[in-house]
Amino acid sequence: MSAIPIGKCSSVVSDPGVISDRLIVCLASSWDIDPTCKHHLMRLLSARNEIVWVNYHASRRPNLSRGDLRSAAGVLRRIARGTRPIQEHMVQTTPLVLPGAAGGFRDAINRLLLISQLRRIIKRRRRSPDQPVQLWTYAPDSAFLAGALGEEALVYYCVDEFSEFEGFDREATLRAEDELLSKADLVITTSQRLFAARRERHPRAYLVRHGVDHAHFAKAVDRKLPRPETLRGIRGPIIGFIGLVQHWFDAKLMERVARRMRDASFVIVGDCRIDVSRLKRLPNVHFTGRQPYDSLPAYCSAFDVGLIPFVRTSMTDNVNPIKLREYLAAGLPVVSTSLPEVRPYAPDVAAIDGVDGFVQACRNALAVSEVAQRRARSERMTTESWEAVTARVSKLVNEAVQAHQTNGK
Repeated sequence: MSAIPIGKCSSVVSDPGVISDRLIVCLASSWDIDPTCKHHLMRLLSARNEIVWVNYHASRRPNLSRGDLRSAAGVLRRIARGTRPIQEHMVQTTPLVLPGAAGGFRDAINRLLLISQLRRIIKRRRRSPDQPVQLWTYAPDSAFLAGALGEEALVYYCVDEFSEFEGFDREATLRAEDELLSKADLVITTSQRLFAARRERHPRAYLVRHGVDHAHFAKAVDRKLPRPETLRGIRGPIIGFIGLVQHWFDAKLMERVARRMRDASFVIVGDCRIDVSRLKRLPNVHFTGRQPYDSLPAYCSAFDVGLIPFVRTSMTDNVNPIKLREYLAAGLPVVSTSLPEVRPYAPDVAAIDGVDGFVQACRNALAVSEVAQRRARSERMTTESWEAVTARVSKLVNEAVQAHQTNGK
């Protein structure tokens, strides 16, 4: 576990339900991607704390693909911009590290570089010299930071089974995560499977599922939002997907379903990182590219059904798709492959594998997309807000800090 620095014991958290007056270093993927749980949580926590968002890219080993070269160019641009404000009390930074393949010497230098840069940023961003620091990491290979920032707590927020991701060294990732688990003060997981795999390895592991920006997506319920320009001329009914089209997106399934449902239009909103050329050739399949978060309710307003067509793998069986609750908050019936985390939401969600079942589920969903039904689905999501998630996580973090201050662990 990371150590409680000398002199911090006087900063005992008075309210175990709210994190306040801390500087939180958040080690995560790029701030500029589509909003994830870390984006929502840090925005909410910034109301009471200083947030330093660290664009961290060490976990995945890049190759020479076009996508990775574009990503590397983006990293270099962010490094050149230095530490930049996101909003009041919240900044992002992309640390300068040595490029190249992983290796003992390179990794050691990069760790020293990262620690040095973060210490300087913390010194500048602290409201006072004794403001407590917390380190929240979403990266499994960050155990080397434990204790290096003078943090009162190290929180490992586990949102994926990273060892199953393409581009990750499975064995190295598992070893790195084991080391992180041995040093973390608290482990938060977002799916039952992630929790089950870690609760035996850490005494303070908890399951906290994702939330939803309900007020934002509920704007779509009555279907009165202006139709996005990218959907002009596309006839209904519209069956839609919002999100990154990556290796977990089942393009083969979508092609076969779209061919079977020529009377419906399929709209895919998001960046494409895989070959979707066969899908693009179908006249009833339409790609809009990535769209701003603020515009997503308008897309949901135009959709009749929301899709989660993920390939069934050990990686996707551990995910808890944020888009599930966003679709439901917008009032949409959902058709998904049979991921464990979507099954409890039946009958609002049809979780099914196979082309025949998927097609039939889409047709069934089109029959239950009236406004009154949409309102009822959205209403059921009101208790699953990001505010509620933030309150629960805050309570767990503060309890972990208090336990260490009380027990001296």
